[in-house]
Amino acid sequence: MHVRTPIANDGRLDTAAKHPGLSDPRYLLRRRAFASLARGHRVGDPSPRVDYTKAEQQTWRTVHQQLWDTQREHACRAVLDAREQAPVPADHIPQHAEVGLHLRRLTGFDFTLAGGVVGNKRFLGSMADGYFHAVQFVRHPAVPMFTPEPDIVHDVFGHGIHLASPAFADIYRLIGDAAMRVESKDVLQMISDVYWFTLEYGVLDEAGTPKAYGAALLSSSGEICRLRRARIRPLDIRAVLATEYDISGYQPVLFSARSLDEVTDTLGGFLSALDDGSAPRFGRAAES
Repeated sequence: MHVRTPIANDGRLDTAAKHPGLSDPRYLLRRRAFASLARGHRVGDPSPRVDYTKAEQQTWRTVHQQLWDTQREHACRAVLDAREQAPVPADHIPQHAEVGLHLRRLTGFDFTLAGGVVGNKRFLGSMADGYFHAVQFVRHPAVPMFTPEPDIVHDVFGHGIHLASPAFADIYRLIGDAAMRVESKDVLQMISDVYWFTLEYGVLDEAGTPKAYGAALLSSSGEICRLRRARIRPLDIRAVLATEYDISGYQPVLFSARSLDEVTDTLGGFLSALDDGSAPRFGRAAES
């Protein structure tokens, strides 16, 4: 999870600050216990096994039932093909080891443990070595279709599906390679912003209909159903980098490509030319 975290908003809450999980002492204690498991975790080390509660398992099953059907209608063909192989069980929350076992065979990727926010350099750069930072905690059961921060549902239903596909995995590695090559915080933030509008909130045009491929859309039944209400613009890196975004709700602007190959080519051209002096060329302040 990088510095800017997405929200899967079902429209029933005005702001993330009103989420019931933020005022539930028992849930917050559980959330902190998950975070403590990740303290000192080294990228690539095995994630600890979690004994999920009956309530957490029920939340997973509730979300799975709705998201699976919603994705079928609103996700792009590349996602639907990928999820046929993805480790997304209907009856239980998968352990990181379970997810990784499948992904390693398919694309060489694995989940590595995060407790919450991870800095851009580590989060993005780890993708170069085939590791995606994923959490283990589960969203609050009171609003199962909404989470104020990425949870295991987001990571499995979004990134777990992506990383079952060699084509998507190649995009993650492109981003990871670029992040490993630079040190400038401004340039790393540029990579993060492009990641946000593609792998988190990207859209493909399929026969004139917007279809989701971004992980944040795939894990939000509310937002994926309202794609046509967003202002959808052609994927253009300069436009992406000039677009502000609000992490506390639905995204008003999305960027669409005609195919996943176009996404790969567009990102590849941009990322391959990046160095620590790139920020001013894109209207970003140079790092002091």
